[in-house]
Amino acid sequence: MFSSRAVNSAELFCPAKLNLLLAVTGRRADGFHELVSVVAPVEFGDRLKTEPAAGFSLSCDDPAVPVDGTNLVLKAAQAFRAATGWTGGAHFTLTKRIPMGAGLGGGSSNAATALLALNRLAGGPLTAVALAKVAAEVGSDCALFLAGGPVVMRGRGERVEALPAAVTARLRGRRVLIFKPAFAIATPWAYARLAAQAPKGYLPAGEAEARLEAFVRAAEASEAWENGLFNSLEGPAFAKFAALPVLLGQLRARFGLAPRMSGSGSACFALLPDGVPGSEIAAAVRAAWGATALVVESRLA
Repeated sequence: MFSSRAVNSAELFCPAKLNLLLAVTGRRADGFHELVSVVAPVEFGDRLKTEPAAGFSLSCDDPAVPVDGTNLVLKAAQAFRAATGWTGGAHFTLTKRIPMGAGLGGGSSNAATALLALNRLAGGPLTAVALAKVAAEVGSDCALFLAGGPVVMRGRGERVEALPAAVTARLRGRRVLIFKPAFAIATPWAYARLAAQAPKGYLPAGEAEARLEAFVRAAEASEAWENGLFNSLEGPAFAKFAALPVLLGQLRARFGLAPRMSGSGSACFALLPDGVPGSEIAAAVRAAWGATALVVESRLA
């Protein structure tokens, strides 16, 4: 992945992510929030093609996606140049499938993938550790997408560590249904609402770590680790957007699932047991949220 041989172009996959556990423990002095999270990439996502060019530019097949300097892809490119002194340029072509305002990490995944692609084009000037440092500067959860599998995030999301091998093996390949209503939820809004409820909405740091340990133990022992799914941001999101808890409650009652919201929403997910067809569950989601709802069956990667 971190070859020192330069390439002429790169077309890479940008996975979406799901927060299997997201415990927000408090607000930091810099305005960010401290969190403990188990995050897994999925086999659903965008594609980013990177080709040498004069300067940095971006095009996208989704007209709703900004292609100016506000896009994290171009912010990542500038951060790469600042970190390496590379004088080359690139044009990025983004094929967008991850919706915005979903809590699926689409923008951060695009940015991390842009860093990987530029490192290839430039001949690998950055090590994996250095690349992760640049990614963390671009966005709080960018670095997790460089790990290539499920991870634990701490701090504001920049501190990433691998899960035990047995846990990674248990998570990878697990079927999951991802579904999002027509409306989006802005991440700053969700965290601001959580902060406004402080300290009620925060989980004490010790309790957050205990939840993480219980999740890991259950997955290692092949027990019902799905019972450890948790998301602090469901509180503020569910209070405003009733469609979310209503549908998740219906899926629990009808199918015996343990659905959750991912990140700050509005996308939710349900882990699918082996042998259970996702089509009936997908139909229930569309019946509740309409034909404009995104419904995708995928697997944890």
